[in-house]
Amino acid sequence: MNLQLKPHSKVEDIHVDHFREDVLEGLKSRSKRLSSKYFYDETGDRLFQEIMAMPEYYLTQCELDIFQNKTADLARLIIPENEPFDLIELGAGDAMKSTFLLQYLVEKGTDFTYMPIDISGHILTELNEKLNQKLPQLEIISLEGEYFKMLQKAASLSSRRKVILFLGSNIGNMHIDEVDQFCSDLNRNLASGDKVLIGFDLKKNPHTILNAYNDRTGITAAFNLNLLTRINAELDADFNLEQFQHYQTYDPISGACRSFLVSLKNQTVTIENESISFEENELIDMEISQKFSAENIEDLREKSGFKKSGEIKDSKKWFVDAVWQVK
Repeated sequence: MNLQLKPHSKVEDIHVDHFREDVLEGLKSRSKRLSSKYFYDETGDRLFQEIMAMPEYYLTQCELDIFQNKTADLARLIIPENEPFDLIELGAGDAMKSTFLLQYLVEKGTDFTYMPIDISGHILTELNEKLNQKLPQLEIISLEGEYFKMLQKAASLSSRRKVILFLGSNIGNMHIDEVDQFCSDLNRNLASGDKVLIGFDLKKNPHTILNAYNDRTGITAAFNLNLLTRINAELDADFNLEQFQHYQTYDPISGACRSFLVSLKNQTVTIENESISFEENELIDMEISQKFSAENIEDLREKSGFKKSGEIKDSKKWFVDAVWQVK
């Protein structure tokens, strides 16, 4: 009897293979690291929703202020003149902020298709259900996978103008050399006249920033530690979460806010048939959340080959959504 795997099963197998390769490569490195893109399983999604609801986590409220209270200004900056377009959101998540823009565009009768891209199929399913109820007339094409592969897929599905949303200061989750490369690659994956809107968290009082990532309730710590739980469940590992501790730093000069897990003892962790040794106090580099100055943002735009279309800040001037256009 011939057995045929369902397409989604093949996709799941590929995701597990990539997950395994990335985890083992990162933990076998001289300076151990894990990729923050793997935070978002079902539990990680829920924990991040809790993080966004924390009073200390100002980022959500700042960008929400822009999308909720300055929606018309945003629309004027991003909408191509008198032509249909595709609105593509990288790392869409629950689209809490972009939903205000989607609702505004739908009410104005704008001709566009919303294409959310996310690595989490779970959250895309929830997003589709939510938007189908809230905005039944909205045309949605969900794309599960890596950003640039899905951008190429979006281009193959439609030749219309593209407007890219990259919100929540997700760009800050890359190291600075990766930020330069990402913006250059983004430019190369778009056509002349296409636009991008990128959210940047601005440098501010360092206590404000550190408190946002080092909450007293321990939600951020649980979010980081959950990646070890995911590795245990999906890669047959035996991490003891009680032997790792969350540690947060912020450097106000460089703007780098970084999360680590600290090994509390000498220990060996097994991942499938691989053994990974940890020394007491050895670190796993989990995530960077880069903060930017206005000069940093302008330098990045120029180096990556975009021209400036405009920008909108929240009422506190803690956060900026910058709009760039492909030349």
